[in-house]
Amino acid sequence: MKLSIISLEEIKKIVSSIDLLPIIEQGFVAYSSERAVVPPVGELLLEKGEVHIKYGYIKGDEYYVIKIASGFYGNASLGLPSGNGLMLLFSQQTGEMVSILLDEAFLTDTRTAIAGAIAAKYLAPKNVERIGIVGTGIQARLQLMYLKPVVACRDVLVWGRGEKQLTEYRDDMEKHSFQIETTTDIALILRTCNLVVTTTPATSPLLLHSDLQGVQQTGIHITAVGSDTAEKQEVDAAILEQADVVVADSISQCLVRGEIHQAIKSGHLSQNELVELGNIIDGTTTGRTSDYQITIADLTGVAVQDIKIAEAVYRSRLQK
Repeated sequence: MKLSIISLEEIKKIVSSIDLLPIIEQGFVAYSSERAVVPPVGELLLEKGEVHIKYGYIKGDEYYVIKIASGFYGNASLGLPSGNGLMLLFSQQTGEMVSILLDEAFLTDTRTAIAGAIAAKYLAPKNVERIGIVGTGIQARLQLMYLKPVVACRDVLVWGRGEKQLTEYRDDMEKHSFQIETTTDIALILRTCNLVVTTTPATSPLLLHSDLQGVQQTGIHITAVGSDTAEKQEVDAAILEQADVVVADSISQCLVRGEIHQAIKSGHLSQNELVELGNIIDGTTTGRTSDYQITIADLTGVAVQDIKIAEAVYRSRLQK
C-alpha cells in the first residue's frame, strides 16, 4: 500500500469541499454507544506550551488514528501560530501506515470548531439573540464560522484582553457578514448573549456566576472549548451547578480535565448529573427541552473527532 502524504495546503482544499458536521456527529455517536476504543489522552505539559497525543479507533472501521497536537500560546509574540502537529492514519487490518496528514493543527482546530457547532445545533435556544465569543484567536474565529449554517444570528459580542486583538478580530469576521461588537468587560458576555463560546487557555474562571442575572427569564447555552487540561478553567463552577443540563463530549475524559473536572473537584457537580453529547445526537438522552434553560457543553476534544476527520480527508483524497 502506497503511503499518502497530504500537505496542509491540500488538506485545506479537501476540507472546504466536504460537509464534516455529520461525519463528526457519527464519531460522537459511535463513542457514546461504546463502539469506539479511545485510551486516555497522552500529555506533555512543557514550560512554554503543551502537547496532546490522542489516538483510537472505531470498531468495524478500516483505520486507526494517532494525532499529535501542540499549543504554545506565547508564539504570537514570535510571529508564529500557537498550534502545530500532525495525524497518522493506519490500517486496522495490517497495521500499515496509509497516510501522514501534515495539518499543523488545522484539522484539530477544525474538528474542535465543528464540535462547537454540533453542541449549538442540539443545545442552543431556538431564538439566539446574540452570540458571545470569549477570546480572539484562531478558535474564536473558527467557532463563529462553523456556527453560520447552524444558527441564524449574526449579532456577535467578542471579549478579549487587548484592543489590538479585538480590532483585528472584528475586521476579520465582519468580512463574513457578522455584526461584531467588542468589549474588554467580560461580564457583558453573560449579561447580553444567550449563546456563548469560550476559547481561551485560562486557568481561572472568566465567566462568573454573579453575571448570570436574568438568565432564568431568557435561557442560555455555553459551549466551553478552551479548558482541555486538568489545570484550565474558563467557567465558574457555580454556573455548572445551576445549569439544567451539563453535557460532556466524553464523561470519562471530562472527569479528569476541563470544566466538569473543576466543578466536581470543588463540590459543585456530581458525575450522575452528566449526559454525553453522542447520546443527545442519537436521541437516547434528552438535551435542552426549553429555551429558558441553562445548558453547558464541556468539549475537551475526543479522539473520535480526529478519527473521523482524518478518515474523511484521506477518503476524499483517494477519490480524486
